[in-house]
Amino acid sequence: MATGPGWAEGIRGLLQKFTSFRRPGGCLPLLVGEEPVGLVPPAVARELSGFPEVFSVGAEGPGPAQVRLNGSLTSCPQRSAAVARVLARLRDRRAFPGLALWRDELYEVKSRFGDPPLLHVERAATPLLGLVQYGAHLNGYVLRDGEPFMWLARRSLTKTTYPGLLDNLAAGGISSGLGAKQTMIKECWEEARIPPELAAQAVPTGCVSYAYEDKLKGVVRECLFVFDLEVPADFVPTVGDGEVQEFYLWPIDKVREAVSGTDFKPNCALVVLDFLLRHGLLQPDHEPLYLELVSAMHQVP
Repeated sequence: MATGPGWAEGIRGLLQKFTSFRRPGGCLPLLVGEEPVGLVPPAVARELSGFPEVFSVGAEGPGPAQVRLNGSLTSCPQRSAAVARVLARLRDRRAFPGLALWRDELYEVKSRFGDPPLLHVERAATPLLGLVQYGAHLNGYVLRDGEPFMWLARRSLTKTTYPGLLDNLAAGGISSGLGAKQTMIKECWEEARIPPELAAQAVPTGCVSYAYEDKLKGVVRECLFVFDLEVPADFVPTVGDGEVQEFYLWPIDKVREAVSGTDFKPNCALVVLDFLLRHGLLQPDHEPLYLELVSAMHQVP
């Protein structure tokens, strides 16, 4: 499946967003004990230094400056409550625009995905602290005479982020207490009314990860667990919780062209590109950006 110059130009723009982050602006490592969990922009570190009972900001000895959670906070509930108080104060003061997106939804903070959580943090605050956010995304597709067609969602115009753009069939962040597949099954039902028994047949295929700076939010670091689900030929998703306004079933050529434009939520375009690579729908001998695409999929350890 060959692509043209216009497609490559659009894809280069997309990849630039996800591959340009190299800890710019002097971001400070965030540590809980000796565990590195985040990257804090300087402006955020300055605000956190005003809460020494929770955060220690500065250098220890000859080493570089760090942000460290106060060692007196020794349990997950203690840490979570203390950080929540600080974040609520910052939100009330309107210190950072990203906190206006407060969701009352907690994410787990840990240095590795399989570890027990060190604390829980409000979702809207995770980029301020440069924490890795985890999500689950579903590629839903159907085969017609051996040719793949992909189900896509159009985000609601009332969404606070990326309203009206194309999205994967179902997707969502992994909230505290949930796993990747649990989240995927939950989002399938909530967003597209995919029955749990069908969603449970989805196959985990790996992950897509990336990091970038957002002027309003902070340092966005995300790891998306990707699932593929071949749905029955007669299956049609329906709008569930209102986060989606419409669904489309497109031939893969149309999907491939769409990811190079501006109609896709950027990280969802990456998930689709990952699907195209894994299913041999982009070929190394015909796609000049093949290696760049492969390497762009895995930016966050």
